Amino acid sequence: MNNQRFSPTGAFALAVTVFFAFFSVSLVVSQAAPQRLAVMRPDPQPAVLPVRLGLGRDLGLLAGETRLDRMILLMKPTAGQQADLNTLLAAQQDPHSQQYHQWLTPAQFGARFGASAANLAKASAWLRANGFRVDEIPAGRGLIYFSGNAWQVEEAFHSPIHRFVSANGEHITNVVAPEIPASLSGFVAGVVSLNNLRRQSAIQMHKQLTARPQWNLDESHYVFPGDLAAIYDINPLYASGTTGAGVSIAIAGRSNILTSDVAAFRDAAALAANKPTVVLPDGNFFPSPGDQAEATLDVEWAGAIAPAAKVTLVSEESTATTDGVDLASAYIVNNAVAPVVSLSFTSCEQDMGASELTFYNSLWQQAAAQGMSVFVASGDSGVSGCDLGSAQEGTQPAVNGLCSSPYATCVGGTEFSEGLNPNQYWSTTNSAGNVSALGYIPETVWNESAVNGGTGLWASGGGISTVYPQPSWQQAVNGAAAVNGMRAVPDVSLTAAGHDGYIIVEDGIEWIVSGTSASTPSFAALMALVVQSKGESQGNANPVLYSLAESTSGTSQNFFHPTPSGNNDVPRLQGYSANGDTYNLATGLGSVDADLLVSNWGAPPPPPPTLTVAAQTRFVTVLINTSSTFNVTVATGGSFTGNIALSVTGLPQGVTASLSQTQLPSAGTVALTFAAGPNASAGSYQVTVQAQGDGVIATQQLSLAIDEPILRGQARPVFGGVHTAQ
Repeated sequence: MNNQRFSPTGAFALAVTVFFAFFSVSLVVSQAAPQRLAVMRPDPQPAVLPVRLGLGRDLGLLAGETRLDRMILLMKPTAGQQADLNTLLAAQQDPHSQQYHQWLTPAQFGARFGASAANLAKASAWLRANGFRVDEIPAGRGLIYFSGNAWQVEEAFHSPIHRFVSANGEHITNVVAPEIPASLSGFVAGVVSLNNLRRQSAIQMHKQLTARPQWNLDESHYVFPGDLAAIYDINPLYASGTTGAGVSIAIAGRSNILTSDVAAFRDAAALAANKPTVVLPDGNFFPSPGDQAEATLDVEWAGAIAPAAKVTLVSEESTATTDGVDLASAYIVNNAVAPVVSLSFTSCEQDMGASELTFYNSLWQQAAAQGMSVFVASGDSGVSGCDLGSAQEGTQPAVNGLCSSPYATCVGGTEFSEGLNPNQYWSTTNSAGNVSALGYIPETVWNESAVNGGTGLWASGGGISTVYPQPSWQQAVNGAAAVNGMRAVPDVSLTAAGHDGYIIVEDGIEWIVSGTSASTPSFAALMALVVQSKGESQGNANPVLYSLAESTSGTSQNFFHPTPSGNNDVPRLQGYSANGDTYNLATGLGSVDADLLVSNWGAPPPPPPTLTVAAQTRFVTVLINTSSTFNVTVATGGSFTGNIALSVTGLPQGVTASLSQTQLPSAGTVALTFAAGPNASAGSYQVTVQAQGDGVIATQQLSLAIDEPILRGQARPVFGGVHTAQ
């Protein structure tokens, strides 16, 4: 995509307009409405329009009578409400808290953290007074849906909407930040969006299969559900009855699907019939190109990895200024449709305004408080998250603003790396369900961009947020520290490469698809297996994911497959590399061993290793030219494993210490002998006995007294051992 965004004439005119509006907005007071004062910039663009608009030309104002339906006025909580919510969200994930897994309903959330009835009434009255229709106030009480026309938006919010034309088509967007009345600014955050720059589907490839069987074709091994079950160790869960039964998965989309496609897909994969539910809150509609493929992929693969789960597709049509993905996501959360949510669309942080970012962060916080686990695709353009995967070169490092919130789990992509012997990992024939994978296959970062022998920017989205601080659960993980204190994404990954694309059935035809749109519903389905296994919703999955990764990293029971190599570089931009650390900025924690992950989910972390050393006595007297022997006992506890090394330090000149054993395979008792030679000096000394193992050091301080020899006929008490003349 070209770095230039406008023609010279259009660019100059728009730059002047936006520069003046943006930098003087806090000083603007409307003559017609003296109470109206601009107090924020919830506008979707700063001084230049989003990368998505491309090289374009300003065509001027949108016709005033143009209908703008289901715009979203975003409410904001009080400081006290936000602090209370932050405390609750932490407590809901703390097994020691009385609020652990005490989830709220949407109505309870709204009553506790939403706008007050009085403030909602004030905002609604202002909208109606300006000619808008108030359509709905969802249960969470954080949004007001309203409709009107372009002229009313310009008059009420002082935010004119312009038309632009570019190689990417014609779009509309506001060019001046919406103003909020001073009387509402204390509880209204802004308007979520006033443009039709749509969220992008995270599908890389959509290629029709022309003949069967072609599951092994051109050195590619297209995957069916049974393949992922073998590769990611899901089969033991199925064998134990963990199939997603009794759990719902919600898919956010912008299209209806053919349920007959789902039936055909499940039949080809040897899965029992399980018809999905389709919810169209505003009725059926004609989908945008590509949206049916996205919805079909998400529904089929969420239901494939959790074959007994109830999959519900919630699709909403985009309006002139509000994306259907936003409306569908809000519907899912405000109606608590399912404990697991999958969203496979992207929009980079830099292209999203403050209100858009706040909308999604607040929505995912509400979902977490209600016990909902949200999974969002990291994107398919590598480090250059503002660009389409099909672009020729990257423009700027960026991440998906729909998944960078700490309350969403961001799903990236890996690529199978079979090396020179693919037959080690794939069968040459297909078993029932068209399965050919034999087991786990080594993985690298998914990168099929032009810098890695492919085309465009196609690679796992990942990088550093410019908006959200790094949450505590991510800070301690090896590999996640070098992000300047900001949130890193993705969190986890599964295969996403076109090299081994996913099979779907759409319009009765078999297709190969790839991208993080495929890895995301698949990982969300694994979460449905967790929910069934634990018998309750889990909320934000990230704290547990990172805790499990940290506790098992480098052990034989690692629940993850850390990515050992690769990067998400794209033309013109250097991305991030994987080197086998627990975490990396291209694939996150990597992929998973599903059986280990689900079986150990929520299990108390192993207790820390403990080690103690205790001497038979802490006071020892040794006469010059004699020795004293006593016992030292070493004890272990918690998760301690491995050998124990013993040593003695702090000995005075002329005194030696010998241990009957300096290495112990486990806890035990050894004999310690102090010997004072003829050159020893009488006096009192502090000596340390040290035990070390499994990263733990334990010490015991001893008081050592060195005395002159006893003269014949004298008697002297002896403590701490048996003296032996040298």
